Amino acid sequence: MSYDVLVAGETLIDFLPARPGPLSDVEGFERRPGGAPANVAVALSRLEAPPLFWTRVGDDPFGRFLEDTLLAEGIPGRYLERDPAAKTTLAFVTHDEGGDRTFSFYRDDTADTRLEAGTIGDDALESVSWVHAGGVSLAGGSSQEATLDLLERAAERDCTVSFDPNARPELWPDAGTFREVCRAALERVDVCKATVGELEALGFDGATPEALARDALEASGPHTVLVTRGREGAVAVAGDGSPWPGVADHGGYEVDVVDTTGAGDAFVAGSIAALREGRGLEDALSFASGVAATATTDAGAMAALPTRAAVDAFLADRR
Repeated sequence: MSYDVLVAGETLIDFLPARPGPLSDVEGFERRPGGAPANVAVALSRLEAPPLFWTRVGDDPFGRFLEDTLLAEGIPGRYLERDPAAKTTLAFVTHDEGGDRTFSFYRDDTADTRLEAGTIGDDALESVSWVHAGGVSLAGGSSQEATLDLLERAAERDCTVSFDPNARPELWPDAGTFREVCRAALERVDVCKATVGELEALGFDGATPEALARDALEASGPHTVLVTRGREGAVAVAGDGSPWPGVADHGGYEVDVVDTTGAGDAFVAGSIAALREGRGLEDALSFASGVAATATTDAGAMAALPTRAAVDAFLADRR
C-alpha cells in the first residue's frame, strides 16, 4: 500500500477523569491513547487516508499498548519506534462542566522527546506529498531538532507541510521560548492550524481571527492559516501563493459536547484529507469542522475520532 501523508510526533497515554473538576478532587481515571499527532494519524486512517506515522514510545506496557492500538487502526509499523531506555509520556486530563480540558504532563526525558534527526530518509519524503507535525515535539530533547529537520527537508522536496503549535505552556520554560521555536518552525510551513490564543502567543496581532491569520501570513512562512474558534467554528485565510487562495468562514455545528479533547486534531485531519482531495477552502473548512464536531460527542481523544461514514452522515443531516 502507498502512503501520501507523513505525520510526526508524540504518542502518549491520556488519563481521563471519572468526573469534571480539578485534578486534586478527581479520584478515578480511565486510560486512553492520545497525543496530538497520534490523533491526527488515526483520524486520517478513519477518514480512509491512512498515513505513515513517525513516533517513539517506551518499551514498557504503556508503549506496547499504544503501538498495538496504532497498528489496529491501520497505521503501518515502519516508523513506530520503541525506546528501550525511556518511558512513555503520561498526561492527566481534567474537564470543566463545558467539556474544556487542561493537562498535567509526566514527560521528563520520555520516549517521545528522543526522536532523532535523519530517521526519515529522503526516499520516504519523496514518496509523500504532505507532512504534518505539532508543537509538543519542539518542547524538549532531541525531538526539537529532529522535527525542525523533518519540516525543512520536507519543504525542500515540495511537500505540503502543515503545523499545529498545540500550545501547552507547562511544557515550555517560558512564553518567549515557545514563540521563538514555533516561529522557526513556521518558516518551514505551508499550512498552519492554530487557535486565536496560540496565534497571539506566537506574537501575531489582530482584532479578529481573520486579522490574526492575515498577520501570520504576512509575518511568517505559511501560505494558509486555519484558525479554530471552538464552538464558534473556524476561519481560513489563504494567500495568493496558496493552491486554494481566498477566505472562508464557518460558524461551526451545534452538538451535545461530551469531551473536547482531540477536537483540534480531528479538525487538522479533516482539513488535510479535504485539501488533499482537491476541495476548495470553504468546503474543506466545512468538512474539517464536521470531523471536529463529531469528535466532541464522545469521551477520549482518539476513541472519539469519527469514521468517514460517520462524518458524511453528520454533514448530510445538516444540509
